[in-house]
Amino acid sequence: MPRPRKRPAGAAGPEKNGQSEKHTKFENSGEASAKVENSSPQKTSVFKNCGRNLSNYWLMKSEPESRLDKGVDVKFSIEDLKAQPLQTACWDGVRNYQARNFLRAMKLEEEAFFYHSNCKEPGIVGLMKIVKEAYPDHTQFEKNSPHYDPSSKEDNPKWSMKSLILF
Repeated sequence: MPRPRKRPAGAAGPEKNGQSEKHTKFENSGEASAKVENSSPQKTSVFKNCGRNLSNYWLMKSEPESRLDKGVDVKFSIEDLKAQPLQTACWDGVRNYQARNFLRAMKLEEEAFFYHSNCKEPGIVGLMKIVKEAYPDHTQFEKNSPHYDPSSKEDNPKWSMKSLILF
């Protein structure tokens, strides 16, 4: 089984660039592993091994500690998701074009890792499932939102969001 490699201290990695990344599960000598793909959000085929389909995984970043953005606390942790009705919430406020494209590429029933970033102990803290296809992020039109984008138009929105459920 391949051993995970440690990233040298100070090295830039996926949690530093504000982007979601696709993870693909594959079989290796009978044991499951995960591989990060820094690819475009084009549809990738699902690997088949021994007649079984293996899933794609996404990495969804969130900041679990308080941070003010335009006077609004944008903190959202796994505990906040657990407190939501049916443990379901929308993933809004994404303002990075590549991450937005990844959001749009996500399909129903695909799984995502909930990743705490920009905190004392960053890392994967849970597993979620996509429960709604991409739709316009309403916060881009709300002037009092820290995610407001005056260049985005309601008839041609720039930004998307997803709905996810914890499991």
